[in-house]
Amino acid sequence: MLPTAAGEAPGAAAAEEFDGALDVAVRCFQQLRGLTVDGIIGPATFRRLEEARWRLGDRVLTFSAGHLMAGDDVSEMQGRLHELGFTCGRIDGIFGRETDKGVRDFQRNVGFTADGTCGPETFKALARLARTVSGATGDSLRDEASYATLRTGVADKVVVVDPGHGGEDSGLSGNGLSEADISADIALRVEGRLAAIGTQVLLTRQVGPGFSGGTSVSSPDENARAAFANEVGADLVVSIHADAATSSTPNGCATFFYGAGQFGGGSLLGAAFAELLQAEIVARTDLVDCGAHPKTWDLLRRTRMPAVRIECGYLTNDRDSDRLGDPAFRDALAEGIAAAVTAFFAPE
Repeated sequence: MLPTAAGEAPGAAAAEEFDGALDVAVRCFQQLRGLTVDGIIGPATFRRLEEARWRLGDRVLTFSAGHLMAGDDVSEMQGRLHELGFTCGRIDGIFGRETDKGVRDFQRNVGFTADGTCGPETFKALARLARTVSGATGDSLRDEASYATLRTGVADKVVVVDPGHGGEDSGLSGNGLSEADISADIALRVEGRLAAIGTQVLLTRQVGPGFSGGTSVSSPDENARAAFANEVGADLVVSIHADAATSSTPNGCATFFYGAGQFGGGSLLGAAFAELLQAEIVARTDLVDCGAHPKTWDLLRRTRMPAVRIECGYLTNDRDSDRLGDPAFRDALAEGIAAAVTAFFAPE
C-alpha cells in the first residue's frame, strides 16, 4: 500500500495487489522524490515512503549518532531554521550534527534549554517565529560565501573520485563492457591528471591498473562511500558511472546533483559543478548532451560537500559503447572531468 500521506500519488488508496494504478503511483512518487523511476519498491524507495509520512510535530526530533533520524519533518524543521538565519547544514531531511547545532543555537536564542531536542515547545517557537520572517532564506548567500573560500586553486584541495560498483558488483553491462571496469579506468586517468597538479585525490574503492581494474575486492554501498568522503573532509566528490537501457536507442551523457525540489533543499554548488562538468564533457566528446538533473540518491544526499554523479554514455547503445571501449575516448572523458574540477576551484 502506498501511504496517502506521502502526497505524491493522486487518487492512490490502499491496494490489495500491485496493479497498474499502483505501479503508476509508485513511479510518480519516485519521480517527485528524485529517485530512479523503475516502479520497484526497493530499499531506497521504501525508506523514502517511510520518511514521507512524517510531518513536523508528529514526533520528537533529536540527534542520534548511531541512527540518524530522517523524514519530511526534519526537512521542514531545517527549512524553518534556515529562514530564521540559523545554520543547520544542507536541507536534506537528515538530522545530523549540523542540524543539531542549528537547533541548539535556535533554542539558546529563544531562551530555551539548548539540549538539541526538538519537542512541542521548540515546534511552537519555530511556527510562531517562522510566520514573521517567511521567505527570508539566506541559502544562496551562504553557498556563495562557502564557494568563495573554495576558490583558491585546485592544488590544496581534497577530491574524492568514486568509481561506481566494483568487487562482485560489475554494475551495468552491454556490448562486452562492464560499468565497473569503465568507471575504474576513467577514475585512474582523472587521478593521474589531478595528482600531477598537486590535488589530493582519494578513491572510494581500490582499483588496479589497466582496463581490468574495475574488479576490486569490495564494493562499498553509497552510504559507505558518502561516509568516507565526509570523514576525509573532501572538498568535492565526483562519482563515475555508465548507463544502460532496455532499448538500444538511448544515448548520451548526463550529470546529477543533490536536489529534492519541494520535499527538501538542494546543493547549489553541486548544481553549479554539474553544469560545468557537463559542459566540459560535451565540449571534448561527441556524446549527446542529456543535461544536468537533481536527484536524491544516497551518495549525493549524504555527502556534506558538493557531489556530482556523471553517466558517461549508454553501454546498450552501439555508438556510445564503441566510444567507451576506446582508451583515447576514456582519456578525453578524464580530461573533461579534470578540467571541470580545476575550473570549479579556480580563483574568480
